[in-house]
Formats: sequence, structure tokens, C-alpha cells
Amino acid sequence: MTDLRKLDFNLVVVLDALLAERNLTRAGERVGMTQPAVSGALTRLREIFDDPLLEREGRGFVLTNRATSLIPIIAESMSEVARTFDVLPEFDPATSSRTFLVAASDYVLSELTSPLLHVLQRDAPHTRVAFSGLPVDAVVSPVDLLRTDVTIAGAGRGVPGKRASLFSDRFVCVVDASNPALVDGTLSLTALSRLRHVRSVFGPHASTHIDDMLSVAGIVPQVAATVQGFLPVPFTVAGTPWVGWAPERTANRYAASLGLAIASTPIAPSVLVEVAHWHPSKSDDAALQWLVGELRAAAELVEFGDDEDD
Repeated sequence: MTDLRKLDFNLVVVLDALLAERNLTRAGERVGMTQPAVSGALTRLREIFDDPLLEREGRGFVLTNRATSLIPIIAESMSEVARTFDVLPEFDPATSSRTFLVAASDYVLSELTSPLLHVLQRDAPHTRVAFSGLPVDAVVSPVDLLRTDVTIAGAGRGVPGKRASLFSDRFVCVVDASNPALVDGTLSLTALSRLRHVRSVFGPHASTHIDDMLSVAGIVPQVAATVQGFLPVPFTVAGTPWVGWAPERTANRYAASLGLAIASTPIAPSVLVEVAHWHPSKSDDAALQWLVGELRAAAELVEFGDDEDD
């Protein structure tokens, strides 16, 4: 049996960050430590587990088999420790100073951050929210849900856990307004097949709603450029002969300033529904359920605007 009195439990926090980030610098940023300090902690962890844990591969690191097997164990340990020290039996939004962690895509953060901060300031002025991106491989696992309070991702992407729908958008086609393929504001199927596309990706193996939509229409896009997420699409298309697809709110926000047209097409637009996900073990957390309610209130501002502005 391991003598717990001889263990530094700060190492568990560092190990959790290393398993998630697979990078010493990013792990240090996650836990507020310098890269040399994380390196020193990794050395001690390697001694404890008698395993390298992280190994060099090219210019980055990969997890060893032993490290991969530790992911669910460490995540559950972090969750249990958090529960142990959560000494507040009730949640009072008027007085709470809790910090919530919300993970989401660039598009969701661009739409939801300001409305969410607005409702939090109104309903719980002492609370805080920290935002992070989705996992780099675009696969949200139960372990990822343990690391956040709420993870927001598109419906139908196989995210586990409990969920609540927030808001929706539809994908529209954006093209430079001077593109000669644009006829009376419309791009034909022939033009869409001929033009090169800016493709959004969320991981090396994850398909998107846009991929599915084009596949149903029988279009195999010629990819001119690949970008991470939806937000860069209008900026990448601007001034080029390329075409791209973006959520309608994003397209409307940037089309005029970038000289883009939102083109009509024969393709039925795919609908994106953004959903809040959380780990089932947190369902009894009154603060989390309150947060989901605040996210829904913020989502109503995204969908319908603020009545106070009328």
C-alpha cells in the first residue's frame, strides 16, 4: 500500500494537466506553474509510476500506455477531491463567489460570452466564469466532462452525459461579393462543385455538419484551405475565389466589412443546435443546475435579443 503521508497531492493536479494537455508549457499555464516546475513534477511522477508517462514524438509528446490508463482514474480522483472540499451544502447565487468552467467552440464563445456575462452580472455578481476550447481531437469524453462544469458542443456529435439544448443556427454559404460564379446572389450546384472550398475542422477524424450537408448534396469539395472551427471561415474566404460555409450569425456579422456575399444555393441548409453537456455525477450539484439555467437565459438573448433594447 502507498503511504499517503509521503505523497505530494499537488502532483495529482499536475498529472491531470499533463494528461489533458500533453504539453509541459500548456500544462503549466493550466495550473499556474512555470515550465521548469512542471518538468520537475514530471520527473517525480515518472519515478513514482516507474514509467515515462509522456514520450517525445516528432515535435510533441504522446502518452504512454500507462499514462493513458491513468486518465479516468485521475479525472475521477480530481472530481472526488473537489467534492470533499465543497463544504457549502447550498448554493446562493446572490452571495456565491464560485468560478465555473465552460468549454465551447470559437463560434459558441463569440455568440454566448457577452450574454452569459450579462446574466451572471445581473443574477450572481460575485460568481466568475472561465472559458476554454473544446478538446483538440474534437472528441469529448466522460473524462473531459469531469474537468469542466459544462461543455457546449453541437447536437449529434456523440457527446456523452446529461444535456440541455441552448440555441440554434443554420449554415450559409459565403463568397467574395465580386466572385464571377455568383449570379443574382446565387451559386449553382455546378459552381459549388467547381469552386474550391474553405473547410472547417475540429479534429483529424471528426466530420462536421457541413461535411454531412455537402455529402447529401453529392458534392465532394475541392479544399483550398483548412481552418480550425467556423469563426475563421469568412476571413479566409474574403478576397479569394474560394467559397465557405459558416453559421448565419457569424456570416451576418462580418459579411459587409469583409466584402462578402451570403449566397443562395440549391442545398438545404444544415441546422446547428448547440447543447450544454455535463457529467451525470454532477446532476445533483445545485450550482451546476443553476448555471445551466443561466446558460439558457443567455441563449435566449442570442436567439431573440434583449427586450430592454426595444
